[in-house]
Amino acid sequence: MNRRLVAALLAGVLLAAGLGGCGIPQFSEVRVDGPGPVGEAGSVDGRPSEPPPRGASGSDSAAFIRNFLAAPAGEANRAYDRVLQFIAPEDRDRLQEKQGSDFAVNVVRLLDDPVTTVNPQGTTGEEATFSVRVTVQQVGLLRANGTLAPPVATETEYQFNLRAAAPAGSDDDDAGYYVVDPPSTLLLSDQALQMFYRPSTIYFWNSNQTRLVPDQRYLPLAVPKERRVTEVVGWLTDGPSEWLAPTVTRLPDGAQLINNATETDGRWEIDIAMSGEDGAKFDRLVTQLAWSLPDLDGPLELKVRNQTRRKVASAAQHRLANPVYPVRQDPQRFCVYEGVVRPLAFLGEISGTDPVAQADNRDVVSAGLSRAGDRILAALVVADGRRQRLAVGSGAAPVRVTARSAATYGSIGRPVWLKTPDTRGAHGLVVADGRLHRFDSAAHLTPVPLIVPGPVTAVAAALDGHRIALVVGGRLYVAAVSVDGGGVTVGPTRQVPTSLTALTAVDWAGESRLVLAGAQGQPAVYEVSVDGAGAEVALRTDLGAKVTHLASYPDNPVVPFARSPVMYEANRVTWAGPPLAQVLREQVQGIGPAGAEATPGSPTAPFFLY
Repeated sequence: MNRRLVAALLAGVLLAAGLGGCGIPQFSEVRVDGPGPVGEAGSVDGRPSEPPPRGASGSDSAAFIRNFLAAPAGEANRAYDRVLQFIAPEDRDRLQEKQGSDFAVNVVRLLDDPVTTVNPQGTTGEEATFSVRVTVQQVGLLRANGTLAPPVATETEYQFNLRAAAPAGSDDDDAGYYVVDPPSTLLLSDQALQMFYRPSTIYFWNSNQTRLVPDQRYLPLAVPKERRVTEVVGWLTDGPSEWLAPTVTRLPDGAQLINNATETDGRWEIDIAMSGEDGAKFDRLVTQLAWSLPDLDGPLELKVRNQTRRKVASAAQHRLANPVYPVRQDPQRFCVYEGVVRPLAFLGEISGTDPVAQADNRDVVSAGLSRAGDRILAALVVADGRRQRLAVGSGAAPVRVTARSAATYGSIGRPVWLKTPDTRGAHGLVVADGRLHRFDSAAHLTPVPLIVPGPVTAVAAALDGHRIALVVGGRLYVAAVSVDGGGVTVGPTRQVPTSLTALTAVDWAGESRLVLAGAQGQPAVYEVSVDGAGAEVALRTDLGAKVTHLASYPDNPVVPFARSPVMYEANRVTWAGPPLAQVLREQVQGIGPAGAEATPGSPTAPFFLY
């Protein structure tokens, strides 16, 4: 038995135990579950492009385990070969290989440091073996086309053994280890996903082909720069992610890339096999390509079966001329103060004016407003005795309420409008008495059936108007939304794994990021990815009270906004950040100076108008 290797493993166990006792800081930027895999030569944006090989960890067992859980990262056609390096030769047939469309990697979040123990009964000849137990949360299935599908596996822990790679009695302590009795599937830690892949956003037209809808993918950093355009165009021809399919349009049947995309002196040429001669279809496709390839700024030429169909002199200028979202100006902040919707004044920001007519701006509990061209859509939750009612209206500011819901409810959450370029046929979503409802400009509330059980506590709409986030039964879900003459249809929900529990509120922080309120031991506000695989960024972890209202301006490539894009209310105190600071009464416009005759109270139910 190699005693130095045993000692090294025991030291790793003691180190992990010491690290496990560390507390979570009150303020931190990223939730860190441990050091990432050890990198090797070759990097992109300062990150290693490929995971390290088996021998890179030497006698460091903790590094070996991290690297084993990073081994599948990279181009899909070499994933099994990379993992087989880590597995003992006699056990390599245990790994179930899948090819083509069946290829998938189980992405998992490590919930604690792996536990490694010496296994005195598990020896192979004179070689010591060591038992490893990894506790995980299943995140999803990473497929060869860059999509992260919902997880299929239900395991909450994986166990396998290690043995020294060097023969017994050898002095080669740096030969490393092999995995014995490996898991039957490829495992990839979420940290390795963040390190060795680049999140990429591609776009599909909605069902009536009037709006582009984002679809997040993961591109291996190992893909050479000259082939990345080809990979992205291949994603577009393959079609959207499963959860978005009900609300977006695929490329025409049979559409596929002919050869690789080519680049000459900064001009990219993309040749696609596609049926039809519809000029509008080519216009939409070149816009779809320009937005799905944000690194391309120069000339772009679209060919169909080697025949030029569209040319743009500058992909960057084409994006400016064809904005992906209907936003035109910086967002403005508002709150509810003593039952009235009021603008908030923040240093360096454009302050709004009262958006609701004075005659209707009273008894307000919460509000959701949205710009639609040069008009405003307003939805107010107003008190009606001890119950609540929804009031809606639209027009130029100040907006008059034109309709109120026929029924009253015990509790109504913050209403949200599905973003639209004009007010015709506008629809919104709201939670009333624990159920999701859709509403229209006539304030008709209609329950929306959901498959997932539990009370609904929050709903938020993405900037594209076709994706929503929900908190149901204290868990986070996303779903695609379709809007037509019959109203709003919500597609199947997809659960988003997160380390937070007892969720209370959610909003969109960007195209593929969410702001989430829940508990991390105590009430906290985090930023998470729309699929649960990205880094969890802690915005506040010491609230002391649960969040009842949460609002964010979603970061986007049309009108970015870097100034404190998150606001929330907890225990009737409103905060804005990061960095988070309390929103004071003095920042509420139109209420007069503070003093003995001033109206008491604090700003509540904050929201953005954009």
